[in-house]
Amino acid sequence: MPKRYLLTLLVLLFVTPLITPPTSDADSGKGNGRGIIVKRDAAEQFAVLPAGVRFPEGIAANPKNGDVFVGTFDPNGDPQHPNKLLRFDRRGKLQASKDFGAMPLLGLEFNGTDGKVYICNFGASKIQRIRADFTASTPVEDVATLPKIGAPAARTEGNPDGSSDTIIFGSNSVPAPNALAFKKNGDLFVSDSFQGAIFRINNAVNCPTPCSVITVSHDPFLATAGFPPFGANGLAFTSDEKTLFIANTGDDRVLALDMATNKVSVFTESINGADGLVMDGSGRLWVCANQADEVVALNAHGRVIVKLGDFQGINNDGTPRGLLFPASPVIVGNDMFVTNLAIPLTAAVGDEPEEDVTLWTVARLRLPGPDDRDGD
Repeated sequence: MPKRYLLTLLVLLFVTPLITPPTSDADSGKGNGRGIIVKRDAAEQFAVLPAGVRFPEGIAANPKNGDVFVGTFDPNGDPQHPNKLLRFDRRGKLQASKDFGAMPLLGLEFNGTDGKVYICNFGASKIQRIRADFTASTPVEDVATLPKIGAPAARTEGNPDGSSDTIIFGSNSVPAPNALAFKKNGDLFVSDSFQGAIFRINNAVNCPTPCSVITVSHDPFLATAGFPPFGANGLAFTSDEKTLFIANTGDDRVLALDMATNKVSVFTESINGADGLVMDGSGRLWVCANQADEVVALNAHGRVIVKLGDFQGINNDGTPRGLLFPASPVIVGNDMFVTNLAIPLTAAVGDEPEEDVTLWTVARLRLPGPDDRDGD
């Protein structure tokens, strides 16, 4: 058993009898204070990717017309399985497809100022952009290339017996742009999963390209020695932009970056495969738990107050039913759209349902309100 889980178990054993049920709306996520909202059948199929296009990961949306943009993360992209940027309309009908060939894509972000979709081109270690009304022939612009800064310093983790372990990260120097988040002033923040960093591009819309890239944080908390082997991942700002939340997938954590001090701290633990993040209008932080096949909402204290979705098997047409490796969320109105990455991660055969998927999907979930009742 991993040491941090053992520590959590010990804490629960000794502290749980002292905990009282939540009574406030902020803590419970609902007005009656009876517990969390759980809706396991919340996910419905929104869109199916074209045949031969696999592993949808990044997602963004244009709130004005409801278009949903999806990028694919196919590490073995080849002529039979090229990586694509896809544009679906509000009904889930495919409108356009842009070929990125062997270059896998991760996070996407729509910017209403210039009407463009910003792209984490993982394969090229670049941030790129394209017009939101793109077609197959629309050119892709390079915005910036992430610098090689290597791995962060070592990290010390405590054990229940008072001892500690030191994690020394490898000398990896491959920039791995994963997620994007704009501030209201136009600055663009980028997470780097391999180098354990957060970067910033000032005034990303208007900066002369290639734009300068500033290292905001190069912190051991942003790297991982865990599984899946991706550190800093999803990004989301609080409404006042004083805090940037960062998912660390391999550590099952959501971190908080204080924008005034650039200090990184742990916001919450044990979100199994914390991946994409998004904030809703009521201040709930939604997290894709890619190894739990669910999306959870956290309150201001980091407590889980909502659980949505589950994996419910493979349909006859080869699409996943429900959520399978949910990677990235985006909210449009009262709907949340989530990519079902559904990518096998182990070398073994037969141990993962992702192996049985032959058509990949985007799911849609209705956001629960404060008066929704819990239960499946």
